[in-house]
Amino acid sequence: MNNNKDPQDLAGYIDHTLLKSDATKEQILKLCAEANTYGFKSVCVNPFWVPLVREHTNRSVCAVVGFPLGATPLELKVKEAAYCLREGADEIDMVINIAYAKSSNYVALEKEIHEVVLASSPAIVKVILETTLLTDEEKVAAAKCAVSAGAHFVKTSTGFFGGATAHDVVLLKKTVGAQCLVKASGGIRTREQALEFINLGASRIGTSSGVSIVCP
Repeated sequence: MNNNKDPQDLAGYIDHTLLKSDATKEQILKLCAEANTYGFKSVCVNPFWVPLVREHTNRSVCAVVGFPLGATPLELKVKEAAYCLREGADEIDMVINIAYAKSSNYVALEKEIHEVVLASSPAIVKVILETTLLTDEEKVAAAKCAVSAGAHFVKTSTGFFGGATAHDVVLLKKTVGAQCLVKASGGIRTREQALEFINLGASRIGTSSGVSIVCP
């Protein structure tokens, strides 16, 4: 394992995240200030906070869509993505309709992802599979849908139902190959965890512990 990444290099992998429902304006502004100071890749927030974040960070703005359950109708996910884009988001992290994967309705799943990709263009779209709720077979099939739909990343988890595992990062990376990138998210709190996932193939790390990871 490569443990020699300097803090600035490691920060460039991190989506600095605050998605709690009780987040305050002061906490969001602190998140932006930390991202600016440490050079995190993006600031990741709920859609309500996108305009504020766009105003206060020089980093990419990442917004979640259909978060955290993924059970929002497609029409509303598309509108939510379009709103975030209009208000300044550079990246969209969408939660899939997990029922599609659990019922093997992959035609509908691919259509859902594709429609959000179109609504989000030219923003980067990361597809949250919620791997802790899926079998390996479902993870692979859902990741293939994301690739076919034109998504830029597959992402492990929201963090609300468990987090990233080494097994899942390896599985997703093997599945998507060079066609798509992998984001590991959920439960990542230490530098060692972040480096492990990067060395296993993750190109992005989602965490609310960015500062302690780059400055352990």
